[in-house]
Amino acid sequence: MTELDPARTAAIRDSLGVGVAVGAYGFAFGAASVAAGLSVLQSCLLSLLAFTGGTQFAVVGVVAGGGSIGAALAGGLLLGSRNTLYAMRLAPLLKVGGLRRLLAALGTIDESTAMAVAQRTPSLSRVAFWWTFAGVFTFWNLTTLIGALVGSVVDPASFGLDAVVPAAFLALLAPRLRSGELERWIAITGAAIAFLLIPVAPAGVPVLAASAALVLAVRLR
Repeated sequence: MTELDPARTAAIRDSLGVGVAVGAYGFAFGAASVAAGLSVLQSCLLSLLAFTGGTQFAVVGVVAGGGSIGAALAGGLLLGSRNTLYAMRLAPLLKVGGLRRLLAALGTIDESTAMAVAQRTPSLSRVAFWWTFAGVFTFWNLTTLIGALVGSVVDPASFGLDAVVPAAFLALLAPRLRSGELERWIAITGAAIAFLLIPVAPAGVPVLAASAALVLAVRLR
């Protein structure tokens, strides 16, 4: 038994706990995705290949509002661009190359980044990153499938599943509103942009334009 064994065990335990908790949101995404008109296969592929909750809910929200697939994907791409900043922070810690670098890029999300940078040594950071990624990815995709299957055989509106997109998106956003002044200003700016455009812009455009608030993160950090 080495000195770091207890710390490693704690990091793995906490990472898997995050994986289970965050992965549960996948059910909401799967149900909302099918309710918006996507198929079970499309919903599952979006979770497998995009794998970033905020982006996925934004895409489904635009589609549900009548927006085009192009607007939905463009808005999702802008929201997902924050992961590029995470990757810059994690690169010195993970030190991966080749195929593992591509896998690490897929796994660079809010939760894996937060768990990695919270550790006290680079070794523990790598443990936390990979276990958080594995936990969230496994449970998120499993619950996406379950939610999509349920949504495909029952009327989502009869169970209130049509309200799942805004509710789950707000749940994902809430911790960030408490995390700092910058995050609050980004949220307020994005909301203001969307509020002003909703009466005059086509469906999907307000969400896409609201993503411009992410520029604040680049300008102010």
